[in-house]
Amino acid sequence: MKNSPVVFNNNVLRDGHQSLAATRMRTEQMLPILELLDSVGFGCLETWGGATIDAGLRFLNEFPFDRLDAIRTKTKSRHMMLLRGQNIVGYKHFPDDVVNAFINTSSKHGMDVFRIFDALNDPRNMQAAIAAANAAGKEAQGVICYTSSPVHTTDAFIKLGIELQELGCGSICLKDMAGLVPPKQAYEIVKGLKKQIKIPVVLHTHETAGLGATTYYAAIEAGVDALDTSIIPFANGTGQPDTSRMLSLLEGHSRKPDYNLDKLQQLREHFEKIYQELSSFTNPANERVDSDTLKYQVPGGMLSNFRNQLKEQKMEDKFEDVFREIPVVREALGWIPLVTPTSQIVGVQAMLNVKFGRWKNFSPQAMDIALGYYGRTPAPVNPEVTKIAAEKSGKDPITCRPADLQDPGMETLRKELSEANMPSDDEHCVIHAMFPQELAKYHKSKTEPKAKPTSTPPATSSLQPTGKSRNYSISINGKNFQANVEELSA
Repeated sequence: MKNSPVVFNNNVLRDGHQSLAATRMRTEQMLPILELLDSVGFGCLETWGGATIDAGLRFLNEFPFDRLDAIRTKTKSRHMMLLRGQNIVGYKHFPDDVVNAFINTSSKHGMDVFRIFDALNDPRNMQAAIAAANAAGKEAQGVICYTSSPVHTTDAFIKLGIELQELGCGSICLKDMAGLVPPKQAYEIVKGLKKQIKIPVVLHTHETAGLGATTYYAAIEAGVDALDTSIIPFANGTGQPDTSRMLSLLEGHSRKPDYNLDKLQQLREHFEKIYQELSSFTNPANERVDSDTLKYQVPGGMLSNFRNQLKEQKMEDKFEDVFREIPVVREALGWIPLVTPTSQIVGVQAMLNVKFGRWKNFSPQAMDIALGYYGRTPAPVNPEVTKIAAEKSGKDPITCRPADLQDPGMETLRKELSEANMPSDDEHCVIHAMFPQELAKYHKSKTEPKAKPTSTPPATSSLQPTGKSRNYSISINGKNFQANVEELSA
């Protein structure tokens, strides 16, 4: 109903630390606060997916399904994860049976809502995951990736929402990964979706450009059913708007939800401690509004990462040139949205175009987009670029669903794991499909006997106290300190 309270989902356990602390929050840091977080009554807790599976395995030495199990045992709320459609949580397309196995296995470990997107907004790359989630008795939430271009109109977004409903989605999420959707357009898209579809509409955005909270307010006015929020300090900046902040913004509004502010304060205090523990992975630049995001129309995370990459390539002086090239590459590749993995692909190609000349050095991934191997682009790819990609790669363009070209993969994965003397259950198969080297390293770290630490004898000294001491005055950073030092003799 129009005046029913809006529902807040909470992203602190996934997108919150992915956006603001390089996805480094450990399971052990989450466990003490889970029961309190669960008791607030959020619509969903986003606990998995995105980069958490890769980062957990690669950097934290955590097996992904173990985290899901641990969180599930302490929470009753619905769990939500972000899934890259046919890419699952990897960076390439996988066969349908691998997608099915991942979703079936995740659902058995407690996942309730699969938020399914495709980097090109190609529904064909989402249909297998949607069908698998429905078959598992879980909710398939179809995603519309927001971006701006001449072909990304309000009507086009609404049309995609209708198509996703027809594919069997139980809800629709307008996902604004770069925090770029203006309040008025958010209002129009949500209003249009609510008129045209019968399933709930969710809005996800970031505060990167400072639009997030006002955009949420506009969406609430338009009738949005749910919003994604987080908890300070894993909120605002490149993260989602803070929950308490949104409650204050809605003070007196008929759709304000009722979440306990005391509990939110306790949660904030816990997460502030964790933020300090993760200080080596945080950056003040991610905590503030970045107007460059509006200028370049790219996700904030891409901006900060790309500055570092240009520095490594000794191209710091080419920053403006590279970012001016990004819309050129986007248009040539069919105005593709900038979200993992396309944001990385477009950024790299823009850098290559500036460094070597336009399309002289063509990355394999960008060529695959041009040739249709990532799916159907929002607009036609520039024919000349398609021709160059075909010549350089030796591959023909395709128009079919890319996964239709792939053979089933589960049995091959199972065989590879068995031959490597590793577990070959579905959990290990699907992780092996996406991150084979990282899984092998993890397994090796758990199975190899740990080296016994060598004992070090206690330090001894032939020096003996004389019973005499001296006072010293020491100045450190302009402050004076008194020290009493005892004299020793041999």
